[in-house]
Amino acid sequence: MAKRLILLSFVFFVLPASALAATVKVRVEGQTQTLFAPTEATVTAASAQDALEQASLAGEFYYHVTVTGFGPYVDQVGRYGGSASSGWVFKVNDVSPPVGADKVVLKDGDRVLWYYATFGAQGGPPTLSLKTSSKKGCYVAQAFDDNGKAATVTGFVFHIGSKRTVKGNPNVDVCPGPHPGVLVRATASGAVRSNAVK
Repeated sequence: MAKRLILLSFVFFVLPASALAATVKVRVEGQTQTLFAPTEATVTAASAQDALEQASLAGEFYYHVTVTGFGPYVDQVGRYGGSASSGWVFKVNDVSPPVGADKVVLKDGDRVLWYYATFGAQGGPPTLSLKTSSKKGCYVAQAFDDNGKAATVTGFVFHIGSKRTVKGNPNVDVCPGPHPGVLVRATASGAVRSNAVK
């Protein structure tokens, strides 16, 4: 039993964080545009903060962390820092964890989204997620609140490349017709733009 405890102590306290890292998807949405990986990039990271670090290295963008009494806090990504009611936050698998980014232990297949948000009485803005539908050439988008529950959004639009848009609704298939090699993404009023899908 003592040997097993020593081995577990070695695994958790001596091995570097990279040995405990997972293969995850990461995307960074700025205040006015996507800063990194509209289609979500694959990185190896141990925590949500580490995922931002890996994205920063791959995308060559700046971010800053302030250490507070509550732990590290990402106070700037790219050109924009936080203010009284706005700042940088993250979700893992469409949910805002109740702990800091350095404390979230990632597992293989997790999706990490860092985004600039303005907070109101109901919390942060809904985030959008897009995927291909079971129907060929079609897409379906969902809107999520901070708890990963379905959120109500208005002004829902699918963007086919940079020149075409189609109005739609969350959780309803949208079939925009032929668009070879063009990225599709979704936006809605007051929501964080979705990932892009081919």
